[in-house]
Amino acid sequence: MIEAIVNILTMTVKITVIVFLMMVVIEYLQLRYQATMRRGLTGRRWIQYVVAALLGVVPGCVGAFFVVSLYMRGLTSFGALAAVLIATSGDGAFVLLTETPQTAPLLFAICALAGVPVGFIADALVDKFKIKLCEHCEPELHEEDMAASPFSLSHFVREHVYHHIIRQHLLSLFLWLLGAFVVLQLIQPYVDVRGLPVSNVVLVAIAAGIGILPESGAHLVFVLLFAEGAIPFSVLLAISIVQDGHGLIPLLSASVRDSLYVKAVNVAAGLIIGLAALGLGY
Repeated sequence: MIEAIVNILTMTVKITVIVFLMMVVIEYLQLRYQATMRRGLTGRRWIQYVVAALLGVVPGCVGAFFVVSLYMRGLTSFGALAAVLIATSGDGAFVLLTETPQTAPLLFAICALAGVPVGFIADALVDKFKIKLCEHCEPELHEEDMAASPFSLSHFVREHVYHHIIRQHLLSLFLWLLGAFVVLQLIQPYVDVRGLPVSNVVLVAIAAGIGILPESGAHLVFVLLFAEGAIPFSVLLAISIVQDGHGLIPLLSASVRDSLYVKAVNVAAGLIIGLAALGLGY
């Protein structure tokens, strides 16, 4: 019990610190180079999809955290958010590389390639149906920010890091992370598909459903099952597309609605691509 509490607190603090540091960096860059960043990151959406998918392929959740932070600042599109989360395997990527070194590169490549068109489709759906997304948080400009005088570190730390990021975002982020890990700790013992007398089609659906959990633990079960030859590649592919490690959790603190939207997109993609792979005999 004590070990579980320590693990939960450790993971919560670790991710909070990573996201906080990224928010500070992005806040600074947005203040100093706002026009340039906005032109570069929102002018050509297909570039966003490609870059987001490539960041998602990087093992771990840092790439996903970075794109989520950009999205929360309004510097990247909903489609780029979907692309990075599809490509992301979280910490499960390290286990994939260890247990299935021959299959892992193919799996990563498919997830990254899938992220680009799915990102395009996601943005097209948002535009067509005028889906209302969360209001993006942008840094408030002060006279010191607009002045031509040298950058004031004390002003930036006081007004932007403390008053904006820490006071307005950090506690909410920490509590969402903590709550998510507590819930996952409670339900994870019941998430196991070993020995289920079901068809591969049903396994693909189960994998996509379990992939909704913002945690790498359940994904690892499927990685190990695949390494043992107990499930086909299509089932592993489905959960790899849907799940995103801890990458989505920071977005929950900003918008539960957007989190549900992007998960719905990724579940649909995971089911379609997983069943297609199963139909092709994989």
